[in-house]
Amino acid sequence: MAIIELKKVGKLYQMGKIQVQAIKNVSFSIEKGEFAALSGPSGSGKSTLLNITGLIDLPTAGNVYINGIDVYEGYDVSNNNIKIPAKLDRKLTNLRRINLGFIFQNFNLIPVLNVFENVELPLKLGKFPTMDNLSKAEKTEWIDYLIETVGLSDWKNHKPSELSGGQRQRVAIARALATKASVILADEPTANLDSKNGDQILSLMQKLNKELSTTFIFSTHDEKIVNMANHVIYIKDGSVINEQRK
Repeated sequence: MAIIELKKVGKLYQMGKIQVQAIKNVSFSIEKGEFAALSGPSGSGKSTLLNITGLIDLPTAGNVYINGIDVYEGYDVSNNNIKIPAKLDRKLTNLRRINLGFIFQNFNLIPVLNVFENVELPLKLGKFPTMDNLSKAEKTEWIDYLIETVGLSDWKNHKPSELSGGQRQRVAIARALATKASVILADEPTANLDSKNGDQILSLMQKLNKELSTTFIFSTHDEKIVNMANHVIYIKDGSVINEQRK
């Protein structure tokens, strides 16, 4: 069974009197453990598609499945201008919390927290089935393991302002993994890094993909990510124009 599946997904934006079709009839599935990329030029709709996959943005047509669960079953999402029903909002929140982790190109670290505290933060914000049976000491050991894995053990008491761009992205990766999410979504994760740091971050994520069997899904136009991915979905003008599994 696919861990993520989209069926005939569309996204229509209403901009004043103009309607913009950002995503058109997109279908694809992602299997557990894949290192997948949504690839396309700027404005192709890949970031919108990643946001729909990550349940941040709602589609206006089609179905999204997370671990076999039909996310919008029983709901009409064709008009996103209406307020999201509270029951659906809770469902989306729970599905994101349990299944998904996010890596943002701008890092989004909390400046007043140190590295350890930033990585630990998701565990402070809610309960996670994957972590419920762990003691406080075991959770601390897990956070320390992640920080060591991303090569920042000597920096765990430092604030984000004391880190380089590459180091901040490493913190963001560790934070995304903190809840043991089965799927990590990354929006242009190397966009704000120089080529050396970008290469190191990609190698690190590929290593984590293999060692932890974590599924990675990227939105990118970086050819290095596309070449490393074992599943590439090519997007143009909001539609899938090609799909390749290596």
